[in-house]
Amino acid sequence: MTERDEALLTRARALEQAIGEIGTTLDETTTCRELASFLARHLHGSVTVDLLDEPGGRPRHAASADPQGPGSPTGIPAASRPSATGPSASEASAPGPAAFGASPEERAVSAASAGPPDAPGLAVPLAVHDEEPFGTVIVTRHGPGFSADEFAVLRHAARLAARHLGHARRLVATEDTALHLQRALVAEPGRPHPNLEIAGGYLPAGPRALVGGDWFETVRLHFGRSLLVVGDVMGHGLDAAVDMNAYRTALREVAATDLPPHRVLRHLDSVVAGDDARRPATCLLVRVDPARGTATFASAGHLPPVVFGPDGSAELVDLPVGPPLGTGVGGYEPTTRPLAPGETLLIFTDGLVERRGEDIDLSLARLAALRLPAGSGPEQVVEEVLHRLDAHHAEDDVAVLAARVRARPTP
Repeated sequence: MTERDEALLTRARALEQAIGEIGTTLDETTTCRELASFLARHLHGSVTVDLLDEPGGRPRHAASADPQGPGSPTGIPAASRPSATGPSASEASAPGPAAFGASPEERAVSAASAGPPDAPGLAVPLAVHDEEPFGTVIVTRHGPGFSADEFAVLRHAARLAARHLGHARRLVATEDTALHLQRALVAEPGRPHPNLEIAGGYLPAGPRALVGGDWFETVRLHFGRSLLVVGDVMGHGLDAAVDMNAYRTALREVAATDLPPHRVLRHLDSVVAGDDARRPATCLLVRVDPARGTATFASAGHLPPVVFGPDGSAELVDLPVGPPLGTGVGGYEPTTRPLAPGETLLIFTDGLVERRGEDIDLSLARLAALRLPAGSGPEQVVEEVLHRLDAHHAEDDVAVLAARVRARPTP
C-alpha cells in the first residue's frame, strides 16, 4: 500500500467515525462539543466552535477542545501533511480555508474560497453546502500546516454537525409552536362569576415536552354559580391535545344546559363513547355556589381535590369515583360539602402528585400534609403547591386550578 493509499484509508476511517460520534443527541450544545472533541483528536489541534443564534447576529462560544497530545494514533498521518516547501498538487487543488485571524463572520464567509490549506489555523463555516451557516469552526495548532486530507475531514465534520444542528433547531421550533398552542388552550378558560377568585397553572412534562392532554376550565352558570373543571386525556403529544380540545368543547356545550355535575359527566361520557377516535380521559367537575357556600363534586376516574383552610392546613375531599370518560359505562355520583369563606379549593391532574414507583395514597398524603401560609388565596396556593411538590420537574403534565369565594365587603 502506497503512502497516499494509506492516507486515504485513514481519512475514510476518520469520516466514518465522525458519523458515529457527532450528533448523537438533538441538543445543539452537545453536538458542538462532540464536533470539537472529534476534531481535536483527529487534527491534533485546539478547536473552538462559535454559534450564531440567528443569521447576522453576534457569535457565541459554544464548545472548545484541546488535542489529547502529539502523535495521537487516531489523527491523519503526518506523512500526508504538506512539506515545508509547499503543498502537493493534490493539496493545491483542494478547496482551502480562510487565513486565520479575521472575525468569525469573515472566516465563515471566506473559508470556502481561500487558498491551499497550509496555514497553522483553519476556519470553516458550520453549514451544509450553500445554506446559511450556523456558525464557525476554528482549528489551530503549532507545527506544520494542515494537509488536504485533514481539511477534508474538517469540512466533512463541520457539514455533518451543521446537518444535526439544523435538525435540532427545527425540532425546537416545532416544540415551541406546540407548547405555545397548549398554553394558549389552557390559559384561556371561561370566565367565572365575579364572586369567585380563581388562579390556574399548566406545566409541560420536562423541558422538551410537546403538548399533552391536561387542561382546566371554568364555566359561568345561572344564579351566580360557576363550574370548575380539570381533565386529563390519556397520552401526550398533538393527538392528546386535539382530543383535549374536543373534550373541552363538548363540556362547554353540555355545561350550558346547567345540569348537575354528575349528569354533565354522564352526558359527556355518552357523547365521547360514540366516537371511537377519542382517547379516554379522567375529569373532575365542581359546581361552586357562593350564595349557599357549597361545592358539589363529580369525578370520572380523577384524583380527589384538596381544600386549604384559612389557617393553611389541607384536607382531601372524599369522593365516589366513576369510570373515566369515553367508556360509556356511566355511574357518576355527586357529593356536596360546604365551602366556607377563606377556604381555597384546589383541583389538579395526577402529574402534580404522582411519582414513579410510589403508591398514589402516599402521593396524596404528601399533598394533604402541606401547610401553607395562613390566608393564602388562589394565586399563592398555586405557586406554593407547585413549588413544594417540585412540579417543575414532574414526569407528567401538570394542570392546577384554585378557587375561593370572594369575600363580600362589609357594609
